[in-house]
Amino acid sequence: MRTLCASTLIGEFFIIGFAGLVAMKDPDLATSTVWLVSGIAMLLCVLLCGMVTRPGGVALGWALQIALIASGVFVPTMFFMGAVFAALWWASVHFGRKVDEAKARFAARSQSSSSPADAV
Repeated sequence: MRTLCASTLIGEFFIIGFAGLVAMKDPDLATSTVWLVSGIAMLLCVLLCGMVTRPGGVALGWALQIALIASGVFVPTMFFMGAVFAALWWASVHFGRKVDEAKARFAARSQSSSSPADAV
């Protein structure tokens, strides 16, 4: 799960940076505010890469997805991009857990099949 989720978060890192560049062109938004918010969101993406498997990591990822969709208020394209990344986040968590379960089953099976041979 960690690899899939981290890949999604790194993709979001770049999308947030590009959205910051677009938002910077809006005369109603202060450039410093745009980069402060974008920078915090980008930093959160990087930090979440290491926190995904810890308690609350996936929930923080969902909070980031909601914030990404909500950023569409300032950059309308982000409604679409946020929805795309929310779907990718769901797929990363869902299929990542399935892969982790399959790996655990395989490891348990190979561990149990190698135990009798070690005793001989």
